[in-house]
Amino acid sequence: MSLLSSFKKRSTLDAAIKQVAQARKSEGSKAEQLYKGAYQGFANVIADHLIVSEALYHWGFGLLHEARTQEPKAAIEIYEDAISKFSFCLLISPNYLGAAIDGGVAFMELARISAEAAKPDLYDLAEDFFEKACAIQKGSAAYNLACVYALRGDNDACLAALQTAREFGSLPDEQNILQDDDMAGVINAPWFKAFMEEVSATPAPEKTRIKDVEINVEPGFKIEKKEDFDYYS
Repeated sequence: MSLLSSFKKRSTLDAAIKQVAQARKSEGSKAEQLYKGAYQGFANVIADHLIVSEALYHWGFGLLHEARTQEPKAAIEIYEDAISKFSFCLLISPNYLGAAIDGGVAFMELARISAEAAKPDLYDLAEDFFEKACAIQKGSAAYNLACVYALRGDNDACLAALQTAREFGSLPDEQNILQDDDMAGVINAPWFKAFMEEVSATPAPEKTRIKDVEINVEPGFKIEKKEDFDYYS
């Protein structure tokens, strides 16, 4: 690809990323139009082999946010589309941390709107993505894993994951943890209260940051993310 062609691809990708950002701040038909315009831009970038993984990630990132604005029936299809983009991104770039984290986030959010019988398998798939993220960068999705374990009632694994998240600076703020629906099943457990007391009593390590990860990071958790991203949503 020529230098000029490469520059045009980069410009197209940057414009599509900005459209997703604008769409997230918009509503109704305007948001829908912006998302569709962004997706076309991502598709144009993928037509060649440069920066394909980045385009796939941001395409999935846009779909993940769009799904949150839809009714469950429509959202399920959009979440599945987002997951396919994150999966393809990881196929091309196995160490793309954002895709690993946000793929797991997408499965977690899909589980929340799916039938009870489907939830265990979706949590398993989310766990696979989060473990991939931690293999890429240790502790990066430890809190996400803690959420999966809490939902399963695996207290020992949940505590270990929370401790890892704290050690590596990816633990959300105390208020966010206490308000996290995924932690509802363990929040009154003595071991959880003891952990939170310890967190409150000692300074938290500096949070690890990653650009463009939605983490359940905003890049992708349940907390609203910022634009240069902590490891939890």
